[in-house]
Amino acid sequence: MVRWPVLSAQPAQILAVLRSAREIEIGGPHQDRAAGGQPRKPSLAQLGLGFATIYLIWGSTYLGIRYAVETIPPLIMMGIRHFVAGVVVFGWARARGVPAPSRQQWRGAAIAAAMLFLGGHGVLAWGEQKVPSGLAALLCATLPLWTVLVARLDGSEPRLGWRAWTGTLLGFAGVALLMGVDIFGRRLDWVAALGVLSSAPLWAMGTSYIRRADLPSSKLLSAAMQMTYGGLWLLLVGLLVGEGGRIQIHQVTARSVLSLAYLIVFGSIVAFTVYTWLVSASSPFMLSTYAYVNPVIAVFLGWALAGEALSLRVLAATLIIVAGVILVTTRGERSVKIRDRVSVSEWRAEADGV
Repeated sequence: MVRWPVLSAQPAQILAVLRSAREIEIGGPHQDRAAGGQPRKPSLAQLGLGFATIYLIWGSTYLGIRYAVETIPPLIMMGIRHFVAGVVVFGWARARGVPAPSRQQWRGAAIAAAMLFLGGHGVLAWGEQKVPSGLAALLCATLPLWTVLVARLDGSEPRLGWRAWTGTLLGFAGVALLMGVDIFGRRLDWVAALGVLSSAPLWAMGTSYIRRADLPSSKLLSAAMQMTYGGLWLLLVGLLVGEGGRIQIHQVTARSVLSLAYLIVFGSIVAFTVYTWLVSASSPFMLSTYAYVNPVIAVFLGWALAGEALSLRVLAATLIIVAGVILVTTRGERSVKIRDRVSVSEWRAEADGV
């Protein structure tokens, strides 16, 4: 494996990959190199296409989830998504020569997956049955704020500076502004909204656990294992709560099926591949921009494609939350001393949310 040095800066700056260790493995044994033996620098067009891909795909996953859960039960839908994507990525990693994981590493992946996928994505999908996709995206955009708070509690970040505290308070002020009686043109379901909001701290706690867990050094394999176990957890719990009996095949719409396929192929596999390439091709600061670009795209798509109402209140809350996330994700490098395991949370926290 080739190792690319990346200094770990901030827990919320991009996801765990930029907070892992000082060296990050990207790709297989072959790297495209220029004549002098140095890695070939990507062109501006390639970088632009890469960022456009993760912005648009991850910004659209909230709407994809909303459409998918219209006729497919949420836990089963998310379970199928992550299990299929996990198996595909796992097979790809092993075909490239990545060593097989140990039993202990499988156990660590199972625990992490329970928090990240069953707790994070499962609750998100359940909430999106009653919460507009734009609101879900804005609530999940608080993930960097929760990550900072959890890092403070677990000792990964011993001190929070003024930018972190200001950004966190500002972000939650934006959330409070969203929690009105009528939002996005419909009456707010408080239980569902709080469920969606809770997915962010659950994902942050899962990321905290991963820093101490025994997981493969290969980011690709680690992500695949967690997705696979996450899919199994979601399917198991979905069947236990009776979602299997709610599936009416003749009532499942083409829109839900196509949305699920989109989430598997593009939301998980394609976006993950592009993001992994960007880790080696771009800077930590540029990668961190997804955290505040994606929610804006999600709100716009919800309005443009799903008829979700936009109001001055929603726009104001969007600006406040994004400003808070920017403050948290761009604070100084010295405020963080984290070296954690790389997991699926490296590339997906903000995607469909978390």
